[in-house]
Amino acid sequence: MSNNVEVFVEICREGAVIPKYAKQWDAGMDICAAEDVIIRPGETVIIPTGLKMAIPEGYEIQVRPRSGVSLNTPLRLSNSPGTIDSGYRDEIGIIVTNTSAALCNKETSFDEYTIDSKGNKQGVYKIRKGDRVAQIVLQQVPRIQFKVVDSVKEIGSNRGGGFGSTGVRD
Repeated sequence: MSNNVEVFVEICREGAVIPKYAKQWDAGMDICAAEDVIIRPGETVIIPTGLKMAIPEGYEIQVRPRSGVSLNTPLRLSNSPGTIDSGYRDEIGIIVTNTSAALCNKETSFDEYTIDSKGNKQGVYKIRKGDRVAQIVLQQVPRIQFKVVDSVKEIGSNRGGGFGSTGVRD
């Protein structure tokens, strides 16, 4: 049974890479940088992908981190998961923050690393054109229809608590 959904893609920068699944049953497709980008400690940048997409109505594309990048570098997706709405038609950009300790002294030099560096090293990171910087997942988006009631107390069950109320251990 095929549950494929057609998404149209436009290449808007030379050498951009169309996302693909690394393994047959992966949920996310790797999405690549379309140009070299330097990210200094404490800096947030948008990494261009060179792609525009026409996502069908009723769907969104979520932008999520790649686990290896999160484990091995201080680079974080700033709005994870990010949402690309079906009505968006401009170039997709990946918002990345370098969480390396930023020093106030602008004259300080930092070592430079790449996205495939290991050991979560603090410093400047160079994203290279073609680097797999994030993953994207297509999700169906049901529409919310609110119904105003006097009280939600008697609807369903209330698990009680929130914001860490269940603790971290049994």
